Amino acid sequence: MKPLLWLTALAPLAACATAPVEYTGPVVTVLPINETAPMNGEGDRADDPAIWVNTSDPASSLILGTNKDEGLYVYAFDGGELQELPVGRVNNVDLRGNIAVASNDEFNSISWFNIDPETLTVTHIGNSPTDREEPYGICAGLDGETYRTAVTYKDGTIQIWSASWETVDELDPTLERVVKIATQIEGCVFDDANDRLFVGEENYGLWAVDLSDANSVPVEVDTIAAGNGLIDDVEGVSIWLGPTDDTGYIVASAQGADRYVVYDRVPPYTPRGVFRIGDNEAIGIDGVSVTDGIDITSEPLPGMPKGMLVVQDDANPIPEFEQNFKMVDWAAIAEALGLD
Repeated sequence: MKPLLWLTALAPLAACATAPVEYTGPVVTVLPINETAPMNGEGDRADDPAIWVNTSDPASSLILGTNKDEGLYVYAFDGGELQELPVGRVNNVDLRGNIAVASNDEFNSISWFNIDPETLTVTHIGNSPTDREEPYGICAGLDGETYRTAVTYKDGTIQIWSASWETVDELDPTLERVVKIATQIEGCVFDDANDRLFVGEENYGLWAVDLSDANSVPVEVDTIAAGNGLIDDVEGVSIWLGPTDDTGYIVASAQGADRYVVYDRVPPYTPRGVFRIGDNEAIGIDGVSVTDGIDITSEPLPGMPKGMLVVQDDANPIPEFEQNFKMVDWAAIAEALGLD
């Protein structure tokens, strides 16, 4: 392990658990267009997805999904299961390019994976220690030639690790920075172009961290108390990237209300609406409830020129039984909410 570079931004934030606020605005309904094969068995198993787009053949894109009891699962674009990688209790997963990372609380480490675009197989490269117990959430980013990984913890700590893209498979990242939120956090996403990190504080709201300033502290994007649609727990967070760095949308899962809140990507992070994912009876796919992790791509995919949202579904349709991941055409969300 390389020497730690402590560019620490500790934020003594006064966030605390917030009483539920009744959201009185509209909630539009969109429908899933596909789903992955179920994770067979009972219990809260599926957690977080990541979308890998095969730029040379989008129809051969993959969905990576965590099984909290077993490891990482890999699915084809049509939802069929391709691989199971029994690497331990991984909770969240994310990727940049052909390198994926997962938070592994069985080994208190970051688990690293390589995606081979020729064979469409995922290989576990190995683990790098986090030097803390129970890494919880994780997200990946790319700053030029630097691969970034943010790891979140239940006490509100965020570790930001970095490695050169050329040597990322050596599994020797440097701890670049530590940021502190007041209470439990999990979901996070990097906005690479704007050098920001967004993270959900489960019982409070959504935060943004300016990564260009080593002394910055998190700033509020939205709170449960504001009544814009968030509710306990604030879980998965992702971004639909617009054509320019100041366009696009942040999406956060309001797990306790089976809905998702959409914001402008850049300050002042204006709320743009709330949606839910209902039953698609025409093709026999149930709706989504109690979502944990989410991921979005804005890359064109077959039949979805504006990209796709993938979310974890707790009940398929029975709660905590054969959980899986549902796919939604982003164009349907944009149309339902009147987004650009």
